[in-house]
Amino acid sequence: MIWLAVLLAIFWCFDLLVPPYLIGLSRPFIPILGPMLEFFDSSAKLVGHSGSILLPDDDEITRKLAMLFEGQCEGLGPTQAARKFGYTKQRYFQLLEQFEAQGALALQSKARGPKTNYRRTEEMVRQIIRHRFLDPDASAEVIAQKLQQAHHLISIRSVERVISDFGLQKKTLRLSP
Repeated sequence: MIWLAVLLAIFWCFDLLVPPYLIGLSRPFIPILGPMLEFFDSSAKLVGHSGSILLPDDDEITRKLAMLFEGQCEGLGPTQAARKFGYTKQRYFQLLEQFEAQGALALQSKARGPKTNYRRTEEMVRQIIRHRFLDPDASAEVIAQKLQQAHHLISIRSVERVISDFGLQKKTLRLSP
């Protein structure tokens, strides 16, 4: 029965719509004895008055939800809850906004950084290879300069990467004395 109390408390705390199958239940009938949630960093457990649940180390959604629950529902406050879980107050409110808009799955971290190779496009790679075949002795600096003169934004390092990826490096011969 405690899971029902936790579930309803989360719905009421975050002003979410209560699912139709829980509508007959009302707030005064939920038995709440002591804190519903305790989060221990060392053991990574959610602990209630009737037992505990061990969390996997990589479960970031539950950790973030526990932080929001303690900050919003347990009276810990945003600043203390964020500090307890290793976040800033600003990040706390970002997570709260995401949770209120999209639910618990919005708390999953997204991949960072560029999603595409916006400098080394297929056309740019073709141009680099073309310049390399037209002048095999041209260095990466010379190729980058030629492309920049043609109003393409490309760095010397990007040209070096393309040349290396396609195995178009100059072969150096060692002369034995």
